[in-house]
Amino acid sequence: MSKTYGSLGELKKGSYVMISGEPCRVVEITKAKTGKHGSAKAHVVAIGLFTGTKRTLVGPVSQSVEIPIIDKRVAQVLADTGSALQLMDMETYETFEVEKPSDPDLASKIQPGVEVEYWEVMGKRIIMRVR
Repeated sequence: MSKTYGSLGELKKGSYVMISGEPCRVVEITKAKTGKHGSAKAHVVAIGLFTGTKRTLVGPVSQSVEIPIIDKRVAQVLADTGSALQLMDMETYETFEVEKPSDPDLASKIQPGVEVEYWEVMGKRIIMRVR
């Protein structure tokens, strides 16, 4: 199972939501109470986890939204293959390749032997920080 469901009104700054099939972190949310017979509206601004693009979502607070399930894990960097990094999960000892982080500050700290926290979201893996 890779996602659950919630309502647009339940989202908070820092939470995660699926927008256009991409998991995104909510960076801003505003709620507007409309007229006498209208329902309250929510305007959500979020940044994509994998692409870093800004996405918006507008709708009634009762609208159903997908919320990605994020599996946070620890791995050790085995090798730098140039465009990717080879990691080994510290619990399952599974080895796999992950794309290098786009953040130059994070990328500079990663070298073989270092432990990193990676997130598995929607079948994709991304390095979030060095431990």
